Amino acid sequence: MRTFLRNLSEIKNYPSAIAGLVVIVALLVVAAYALIALPYQEAIRLWRAGEGVWEDYPRLARPSWVNLFSAIKLPDTKVLNSATQPETKTVKPFGEGRDILINFTFDYPYDGFPQDLIVYFQVKFESKQPHIDMRWITPDGREIVVGQFSPRRSDSFRITQDERLRRRVGDIPVQEGLFARPEVTPLTPLKGKYTFQVNAITFEPDSDVDAKFVIYGQVYGLAGTDHRRRDLMVALLWGTPIALAFGLLAALGTTLTTMFIAAFGVWFGGIVDSIIQRITEVRLILPLLPILIMVGTFYSRSIWLMLGVVIVLSIFGSAIKTYRAIFLQVKESPYIEAARAYGAGSGRIITQYLVPRIIPLLIPQLVVLIPSYVFLEASLAVLGLGDPVLPTWGKIIDDAQSNGALYNSYYYWVLQPAALLMLTGLGFSMVGFALDRIFNPRLRGL
Repeated sequence: MRTFLRNLSEIKNYPSAIAGLVVIVALLVVAAYALIALPYQEAIRLWRAGEGVWEDYPRLARPSWVNLFSAIKLPDTKVLNSATQPETKTVKPFGEGRDILINFTFDYPYDGFPQDLIVYFQVKFESKQPHIDMRWITPDGREIVVGQFSPRRSDSFRITQDERLRRRVGDIPVQEGLFARPEVTPLTPLKGKYTFQVNAITFEPDSDVDAKFVIYGQVYGLAGTDHRRRDLMVALLWGTPIALAFGLLAALGTTLTTMFIAAFGVWFGGIVDSIIQRITEVRLILPLLPILIMVGTFYSRSIWLMLGVVIVLSIFGSAIKTYRAIFLQVKESPYIEAARAYGAGSGRIITQYLVPRIIPLLIPQLVVLIPSYVFLEASLAVLGLGDPVLPTWGKIIDDAQSNGALYNSYYYWVLQPAALLMLTGLGFSMVGFALDRIFNPRLRGL
């Protein structure tokens, strides 16, 4: 044990291993943060939810940090709500009802036009619907009539889809007509303070109107959004603990089980060893990925079922041959003969004399195996066989591929999960290769 710890302490002499450890620790911190800040059930609810949950998010918006690397400042999303911003709302008596004025004033310093403009209404009335008049006031003082209508108790007005408003602003896209500089070609946004005014007349004493005005920008958050308006940060965060758990459990399950089976076969020899070797040889000609595809297609795509199948199929892999060769040498060692002489049982010899000799060689392989299983899970998701419930890195790439992200220049949708996958592989590989040099006598000094 002391020799093992002394050898392990040599990792500080390998700068690549230190860098790899920093990456692994960072991934573990992100995984812990995801588990604490976004509980499992909440993450699943958000990821599976429709646009009702994500209605305040823009569709296919790039991450906000792209503005740091571009001379053109793309608009961010703004949400203005009279229910949470009471200072925007003024109420006066009007006959038997009320005169409600809502002024949403906001600054627009961007070089691009927004994606969409939608007003959501929450209205309280008994039988008589309120009448609403909406106006748009530009920084240069122009006033544009947006529209008039009588909302239901829960209603919305999609400003950019109103054909009358489109004709009113000159038969151009509504968002460009409302934000563009007048009589300037090509169309460029007019920067400054805008006011969106909602004037509601109610006809009952206790009636009320609240409005939520959403300006959907072209950028949003740290990770952007997808075709269903979902914040990709949910999947990027939760993909970290899922990827690490899948890779670690698969690597531990296959490596430890394979090692004990190899030790069992070598110690008992004869027909036991022959059966293990024949099973291994049959397994080696069976392709893993096609079998997983069959399981996902005909049975279930649960990530935990896939994990179990991966472990079962990988137990009798080529590593059994490697471990067997090592155990055959260890079996002939003098201390094994001594253990036999004082009456140690087969279980004791296998667990306390054979297996410990191979653990130093096992650790580097275990570390290197983790990213390979992470990539396997992502590959299944990209093939459309990922878990339909869990948000994972592979699922993001699959959604991006299905919706033509690269063809439509939504590179962030693919590059972010791909970068995390590569970073995970790089971190574990650097640590694994350093450990291999430390524990493998043949590689020391190279």
